[in-house]
Amino acid sequence: MALPETDTTLDLEPFRRELTGYCYRMLGSGSEAEDAVQETMVRAWRNADRFEGRSSLRTWVYRIATNVCIDMSRQVQRRARPMELGPSSPPDERLLGPPTPEAMWVTPMADDRVAPETSDPADVAHHRETIRLAFVTALQHLPAKQRAALILCEVLRWPAAEAAELLETTVASVNSALQRARATMASLPDPSAHPVDLGDVDAALLARYVDAFERYDIETLVTLLHEDAIQSMPPFELWLQGARDIGAWMVEPGPSGCRGSRLVATRANGCPAFGQYRPDPAGGWAPWAIQVLHVSGGRIAEMSFFLDLLDPGRVFPEFGLPAHLDASPLDG
Repeated sequence: MALPETDTTLDLEPFRRELTGYCYRMLGSGSEAEDAVQETMVRAWRNADRFEGRSSLRTWVYRIATNVCIDMSRQVQRRARPMELGPSSPPDERLLGPPTPEAMWVTPMADDRVAPETSDPADVAHHRETIRLAFVTALQHLPAKQRAALILCEVLRWPAAEAAELLETTVASVNSALQRARATMASLPDPSAHPVDLGDVDAALLARYVDAFERYDIETLVTLLHEDAIQSMPPFELWLQGARDIGAWMVEPGPSGCRGSRLVATRANGCPAFGQYRPDPAGGWAPWAIQVLHVSGGRIAEMSFFLDLLDPGRVFPEFGLPAHLDASPLDG
């Protein structure tokens, strides 16, 4: 894309990572967030001559991003997770139903695209709490202006006066929006009864998970789950609760097609995650799902499997994952 000559007057790249995190929380979609940031950059470059320096460059760019996100959110329904749409199901593949459009679902975001460049444990924990799937889903219940105010003031920790300047309103209006947003967020149930571990997850637990999943040793895998663990599989509305039901589901005729999968480690939404590759009839392994694990107290509390059906060919590269795993002589 050719950029206007004025783009050289603005250095916007330092804002890309934080803008991506902001747009992701606003929109609930990793791919839409990337698109929103790109559109923000283009609008800023095209209108560089209108930036008069009355506010900071950061505030000006965030104002553009907010308007982009509000425009985009008008075009789709509120994104959700399966747990919001109905009760859990028995582990019966006949209840799976058809896949539904990607626009219905909150989708994952790769950590390395949004994580702050800090090693402070408190800041890292704050980031992980405010990027996890349940929090991002809850944000989608808020009107756009309330959502923006909450993200700016409580996630990004902007002063109310700075947020008011960005939103072109008063401090009193921002504080009122925050009060209403907090009340709404507090009223929303979190389907998992287990607080997510916000520190580094036990590497041994993850190694046992990978080993059990790749061997498809479901009996062992179930021992790594909380008794009331949750599994969801967008773009399907069906979700499961209970380690026993999850184990039963994994050996149903369809899901057991995951036997022989390979997992490649990544991180998403402040949590450990894996790219899952299923056996490819043509050889090697093909992308199947991004697995996001919520760990609590040394066990897995929630498994969110985002199937590659959501946005084929786009999601895995966004996580830095290969488009295909080739077989080696040792795999034979």
